[in-house]
Amino acid sequence: MSDGVPPIDDAPQHAPRPFPLFLSMLRSETAQDPDRRAAALRGLARYQSALRPPRPAAMPAVATAGRAALRDYGGQGRPVVFVPSLINPPFVLDLAADQSLLRWLASHGLRTLLVNWGGPTHADREQDVTAHIERLLLPMLATLGQPPVLVGYCLGGTIALAAARAARAHAVGLIAAPWHFSGFPAHARAEIAALWDAARPACEAFGLVPMEVLQSGFWKLDPARTIAKYEALATADNAALARFVALEDWANAGAPLTLAAGRQMFEDFFKADTPGTGAWRVAGDLVDPATLDCPVADFVSLTDRIVPAGTSASVGIRHDIDAGHVGMVVGSRSRALLWEPLADWLKTVALAR
Repeated sequence: MSDGVPPIDDAPQHAPRPFPLFLSMLRSETAQDPDRRAAALRGLARYQSALRPPRPAAMPAVATAGRAALRDYGGQGRPVVFVPSLINPPFVLDLAADQSLLRWLASHGLRTLLVNWGGPTHADREQDVTAHIERLLLPMLATLGQPPVLVGYCLGGTIALAAARAARAHAVGLIAAPWHFSGFPAHARAEIAALWDAARPACEAFGLVPMEVLQSGFWKLDPARTIAKYEALATADNAALARFVALEDWANAGAPLTLAAGRQMFEDFFKADTPGTGAWRVAGDLVDPATLDCPVADFVSLTDRIVPAGTSASVGIRHDIDAGHVGMVVGSRSRALLWEPLADWLKTVALAR
């Protein structure tokens, strides 16, 4: 990379991680059905052996802060800055030539930029989610010359909403973004708490929270679906296989979290719900989305197993979508369900004086 900052993608993974957990789930979910187990293993073999085309070169960086970069996808007008989650790489928003929300928006005249958080090291261990906003995001936004529109996906939406006042955001768009963490089902919060209790000693020694810890948490939320999708892959056609590989490589990739970000996410967000209870302080102020004086659009999935609709911030204009957490961004119906209504709203707010 000529600009010295990291590209938006990590090296693709050639098997689901963590592999022992996958095999454990496979045994449990198919204990009474050896045919299903065999099918899932055939699907896994197809995934492992599939060819991976190279990802496109990263777009140019227009600003950097520490390890983070702000990448420019083109377009004109007021900057629309997409803030991805700290979990998984940001390239789900730029998955393939025909599955890139970012390139599609830029082609429709919106100046589209993407935050790439970069990969943390042990030296970043005390950088929590709040510090990602204050030390990485806000300095990059300050270089843009005018208040941006912030659009956040998943935990990136939580971050965008928290950063909006300090960034003097012109508007905020949320996509499957949790805010009221008490809205997660009680059993899911208990599973997440148990996961963190088990992983915390090793993470504290390491200074980072590996992706394997986070992925195991996602798998435990719906193990039956994890196995079923590999079972279906056994007989999928080549086009479906290619789509599966691109998306699954994204889901299984990603830089670790800093120790402090992991601690804040598990203990302050999921356990204590500091965002939803108004106890989260960013840039010196308590964050209250209800007091924002800019337009907010909240795109909420009604069938989201990762971020349930009950966790929504419930501010601004809400758009309910009948698609899953990832499907609303890259699924077969994503253009009609999310891309087009999001573009219509962005044109209204980004082109307004």
